[in-house]
Amino acid sequence: MLTLADLARLADRHRDDLDLKVGPLLLGDDVIDVDAHPVIMGTINLSRDSTYRDSIATSTFDAIRRGRVMAAQGAAIVDIGAESTTARAARVDAQDQASATVPVVAALAGEGICVSIEAYAADVVEEALSAGARVINLTGSAEQDRIFELAASWDATVIVCYLGGGTVREITDVPLSSDPIPMLIDHFGDRIERARSLGAHRLVIDPGMGFYYGNLTDPAVRVQHQASVLLNSFRLRSLGLPICHALPHAFDLFSDQFRSAEAYFATLAFLGGTSVYRTHEVAGVRSALAAMTTLTVDPA
Repeated sequence: MLTLADLARLADRHRDDLDLKVGPLLLGDDVIDVDAHPVIMGTINLSRDSTYRDSIATSTFDAIRRGRVMAAQGAAIVDIGAESTTARAARVDAQDQASATVPVVAALAGEGICVSIEAYAADVVEEALSAGARVINLTGSAEQDRIFELAASWDATVIVCYLGGGTVREITDVPLSSDPIPMLIDHFGDRIERARSLGAHRLVIDPGMGFYYGNLTDPAVRVQHQASVLLNSFRLRSLGLPICHALPHAFDLFSDQFRSAEAYFATLAFLGGTSVYRTHEVAGVRSALAAMTTLTVDPA
């Protein structure tokens, strides 16, 4: 059971981290104070292997339409990806990923929508940037140096995702220590330094809670770990960068009400100091965040 007393103990234990500030989110010419204005990132999957069936676009036309709808619902960023991160998903080579994503990126960017490309191959990233993408959702490290250089050249924002292998498609175990935050700080510290050395300074970190891990196949263990990281994320603010989270959908916990899950986890993420909320359910998450930024607690 999650109680107010649990949250109070967490805050007490890490009191020095509660008021840490992060830098603004830079999207093109926009400078966003993410503490005052949380940012929603809508997700469109071009792979039919996605576990979240409602997010799958079955054609270029459908993907463009969904992107427009997400932007109208309040997504400041629309993220496009062509390969599912699930364990049994078909792998898609770089050329096919680019062929699927670039027409969608070009159409949405041409309408003034801020588009993110979810990729780990530098060739895919380069084509998407050329088509108008302004955010790179980096889900790999094998080609990260070239991708950081591309980001620097295009003045693009990079969301640096935690991963245990060369890409998030390599099935690894996530450390299940009682406190994963020090490990995450070390992981991101090295990659942030590398990115900056190559000229990429528009950075966001993502602890990678939305990806598949070999030791998180039990739904109860997975969602417990995800919730813990969400609530502890304020401690990652010591890195000074905005924090992005892919919100869990917890099918087993929410059953036939799973479409409400991401709005619920957005509440935990907000309490944990999240800046960017990656979601399939833009409207629901927007409403949850509106409530969290409007309501106050009487200290009396």
